[in-house]
Amino acid sequence: MTPKVSIIMGSTSDLPVMEKAAEVLNNFCIPFEMNALSAHRTPAEVEDFAKNAAERGIEVIIAGAGMAAHLPGVIAAMTPVPVIGVPIKSSVEGMDALLAIVQMPPGIPVATVAINGAMNAGILAAQILAVGDAELKKKILSYKESLKKKIVDANKELVQVKYTYKTN
Repeated sequence: MTPKVSIIMGSTSDLPVMEKAAEVLNNFCIPFEMNALSAHRTPAEVEDFAKNAAERGIEVIIAGAGMAAHLPGVIAAMTPVPVIGVPIKSSVEGMDALLAIVQMPPGIPVATVAINGAMNAGILAAQILAVGDAELKKKILSYKESLKKKIVDANKELVQVKYTYKTN
């Protein structure tokens, strides 16, 4: 099946974070591909990927990067495909990556999730695809309802907990 989402990471060391996006896409039965490409070490390959992504049927790109974190922005500069950036915590608690990804110049948007927020990147990719896919939209609504149910059920359990407050 032709992938609709491409998960790109700056290094295979980012896999423990980025595989969370893959898990979400698997759960929604969305075909995807996953590759390591570096804006600094493999710039020609990044350019080739970005310029050909739409032609290959890619509809959303999730790009994770740490440190200088130029990968999502470089890809966004060369493709009409929406790019979701995942800042990866590798130095300075991930703030360097977050700022590098979120502070894009006008005309080169990168939707950005939280530091190490690949799960939300997967969900956002699914929501973008669901705009034109009624069946996927139903799956997302069901998923959101399951989140609500978890909280409702947790509150029912909290009612059973008794606390004794001590006064001085």
